[in-house]
Amino acid sequence: MKDTDSPTHKNMKRIFSIFVLCLCSLALWAGGQAKYVFYFIGDGMGVNQVNLAQTYLAALEGRIGIQPLCFTSFPNAALVTTYSATNGVTDSAAAGTALSTGSKTKNGALGMKADGKTPLQSIARQAAAHGAAVGVSTSVSVDHATPAAFYAQQAARSSYHAIGTDLVRAGFDFYAGSDFLQPTTKEGGENLYEQCQKAGYVIARGYEDFQSQQKKAKKLLLLQTEEASAKDRSSLPYAIDRTDDALTLSQITQAGIDFLSQKSKKGFFLMVEGGKIDWACHSNDAATAIHEILDMDKAVSIAFDFLKKHPEETLIVVTADHETGGLVMGRGPYELHSDLLQHQRMSVEAYAAHLKELQKQHGDSLSWDTVKQDLAENWGLGKEVKLSEKQEKRLENAFRSMKEGSSTDHKTLYASISALADAARATLAECALIGWQSGGHSNGYVPVFAVGVGAEKFHGQMDNTEIPLRIAEAAGWE
Repeated sequence: MKDTDSPTHKNMKRIFSIFVLCLCSLALWAGGQAKYVFYFIGDGMGVNQVNLAQTYLAALEGRIGIQPLCFTSFPNAALVTTYSATNGVTDSAAAGTALSTGSKTKNGALGMKADGKTPLQSIARQAAAHGAAVGVSTSVSVDHATPAAFYAQQAARSSYHAIGTDLVRAGFDFYAGSDFLQPTTKEGGENLYEQCQKAGYVIARGYEDFQSQQKKAKKLLLLQTEEASAKDRSSLPYAIDRTDDALTLSQITQAGIDFLSQKSKKGFFLMVEGGKIDWACHSNDAATAIHEILDMDKAVSIAFDFLKKHPEETLIVVTADHETGGLVMGRGPYELHSDLLQHQRMSVEAYAAHLKELQKQHGDSLSWDTVKQDLAENWGLGKEVKLSEKQEKRLENAFRSMKEGSSTDHKTLYASISALADAARATLAECALIGWQSGGHSNGYVPVFAVGVGAEKFHGQMDNTEIPLRIAEAAGWE
């Protein structure tokens, strides 16, 4: 009997539905305009990150090849260059500005020209000027570089409180993310929550709170619960670490659709960032990055469901701001064992915290045998993932150093990871034959995928500055 719930069968149905939509809507798309625009940005998601996610899904089915995602099934695609105005390798602020305004700027600047003085107009502002409802959302803080590039005009991406003030001033209909990074200042005055409320925003904490408050809100700011922010206000939890009560990118996307579709007869613009793909890649954490890409793909699927109901009026564009980590699939042997990544149960950052709790629990009695068993349970190391004598010795030495207090944490852009946790990550990557060039960004191509009204504009090779210009053209917001 055919398994109609298998990933392969579901994906074939998705591809077929995209094909039918393309054929049935071709006449309407020619010369038509996009009333509803979705703009997904996978931070740090280069072409190899996308390829790894697809390769991993195929490997779970026991075969060599790929299992397409929702967005990779879109009929139009292109390769995108990402360099900034001042650097061969961009940061997220300059890349976000290019993707939002169509203009390159210096690294670190948001919505400003490279002179740090001249403001630029984003496609979100263009959409609002043409009467569309506007939403800006992310899986990290609402004042982080990528979302901020759509509403802020600041010379420095680190000016978080000023960026939050720009969020209020922009006055868009819907914002969503984990929280503000700097809601108050040492000088005092109104905090950002008070500024938002004064400007007419209803602040919803969590998806259930959104559902209860959305109908009475003229403008809305959706954040995670205060309990979640007390633990970590900088982002939503990684998908691999997520508990059932956490706010998700899919919920944010659905909330954006539900809220914005009621706000204007002229449609809406919704930017959705999968922000923690980048964070995982800064930590060279392949399994966690895969889960983040798959999680963003679920959010894209929600937008695609909307497109199926409005095929002659909707455009979905999925791209990235830059590649992170210099990811390589294959190191040494002409093999790839991405299926081994399934045995990782939590992010490397969560495992570092887990090890600290293990140390507290056992104290000086913590033994290598206990940790060895823990590595098998949470990483498959020494169990499903076979280790060489050298690899096992490396892990044991990292444990000894941890117990003696002589180990040094591995610092990434967004985390501090214990040496043993990092050794576990590196060993699994080695066994899976996954390589990383660095803990930073690269100048590798990123992809863009598109479906819907105007999707034919995205093909061949493009610069990142062209993407918002072609979206504006498709929507009539030039």
